[in-house]
Amino acid sequence: MSSNKIKLSILDQSIVKKGGTAAEAIAETIETVKLAEKLGYHRFWVSEHHNSVMIAGSAPEVLMVKLADETSTIRIGSGGIMLPNHSALKGAENFRLLETMFPGRIDLGMGRAPGGDRLTAAMLN
Repeated sequence: MSSNKIKLSILDQSIVKKGGTAAEAIAETIETVKLAEKLGYHRFWVSEHHNSVMIAGSAPEVLMVKLADETSTIRIGSGGIMLPNHSALKGAENFRLLETMFPGRIDLGMGRAPGGDRLTAAMLN
């Protein structure tokens, strides 16, 4: 029998509850990452979605700064940065800076979806 532990992660999309606000959703995400760290989770992912009243997370790299600052050991990741919306250089530079500020705790996840509907995707580009 192996003594290796499974490394658990959470993907939090900062869901705005019915009748709630984006500020409340972000506050709940912050409380969730703190609890996840306390419970021994390995990683906490945040997502990128645009022009949605139900999801507050439109800028994972910004939210990741707050989450990493509020914790000390859990890894913080983007699940993911939608490449059609960003310059590859800018994305690499953002994550290099995050890694500089929080060494060994930042994970870059990337995707190729637009992160929203067609109209939103057109406005982002």
